[in-house]
Amino acid sequence: MNRIKTVFVLLFLLCLLSGCSIEKVRAQNGVKPEYTVMKETDFPDKVKELIAENKESEFQLTYQDGSWLYLIKGYGKQKTGGYSIQIEDLSLWENAIHLQTVLLGPEEEDLKDDPSYPYLVVRMKYREEPVIFE
Repeated sequence: MNRIKTVFVLLFLLCLLSGCSIEKVRAQNGVKPEYTVMKETDFPDKVKELIAENKESEFQLTYQDGSWLYLIKGYGKQKTGGYSIQIEDLSLWENAIHLQTVLLGPEEEDLKDDPSYPYLVVRMKYREEPVIFE
């Protein structure tokens, strides 16, 4: 009986030791990749589909097409129009791509009665690192 308990304890410890690991990400100093904020008329069809499927709620997506990587950030349904999105930071970290954006409310003269679905599409050369959206 003791032998069985010992085997179970050892198996439990092995499971704990072989679990997932956490990888730290750190910013590199001043490494800013070249990128383009795209106009809707230039979106690939797949990017248009992804936005249409997800626009009702806040979303963060990436899409790779050939040698391009698309970073797509949407803020979901807003009660009025006139919103804009500002990129606070787009940089290469030690082992990730970091995109930080902020949703800016409409100016009084830009208020519209219809709801809007603000989103942003950034195109950059393809990289394998994961993307961190903030």
